[in-house]
Amino acid sequence: MIRGIIFDFDGVIIDTEIVSYRIYKKILSDFGHDFTKYDYAYNFSGKTEEKNVNNLIDQYKLPLSFDECFDLVISTEKSMLAKGVDLKAGVNELLTYLNDNNIKMVVASSSTRERAINILEKHDIKHYFEGFVFAEDISKSKPNPEIFTKANELLGFDKEECLVIEDSENGILAGYSAGIPVICVPDMKIPKDEYLDRTKYVVKSLEEIIRIIDEINS
Repeated sequence: MIRGIIFDFDGVIIDTEIVSYRIYKKILSDFGHDFTKYDYAYNFSGKTEEKNVNNLIDQYKLPLSFDECFDLVISTEKSMLAKGVDLKAGVNELLTYLNDNNIKMVVASSSTRERAINILEKHDIKHYFEGFVFAEDISKSKPNPEIFTKANELLGFDKEECLVIEDSENGILAGYSAGIPVICVPDMKIPKDEYLDRTKYVVKSLEEIIRIIDEINS
């Protein structure tokens, strides 16, 4: 019986992976570097902003300190997000289904609280969630399982009664290490087989999760 769902945020609820790609592309372009979706997917996707900033500086020899580059990323992101960011396909249908079937939901994301809550409120979907675990609430980021362990505590159910919905390799490892079954919905990067082997299900869209839960709970 599935009683609780733990959602990752970026790339699962919100289509922010493409936004992150555009942010890094713009910054690197200003410094004379090319940056492709492949570069983003295989070197930056699924990692924390801090790790990505260090990666940008190191890989592209940017003449910036960590703080300068981090501030540039954040200011560029704010400018882009102010124009709006899309929900991932099927989000509203899945949230409605889970709510109608009394399945509790929480968000567990490496995003900052202010950023994520603002986006959820703009799309009027914050009310669906029982609680949230963000970067400020944890001491170790994914693939450490801390974030999903805390999310599971918010739900208050046995781990076998919950599902983690993730798109990234680090997220899959975190859910697996937390002992919670993982559904992977790949975004820009399809995780390698060694990660997919640690999932319970791999689906192409969020709508497919409705069928899976129906089958489990029937």
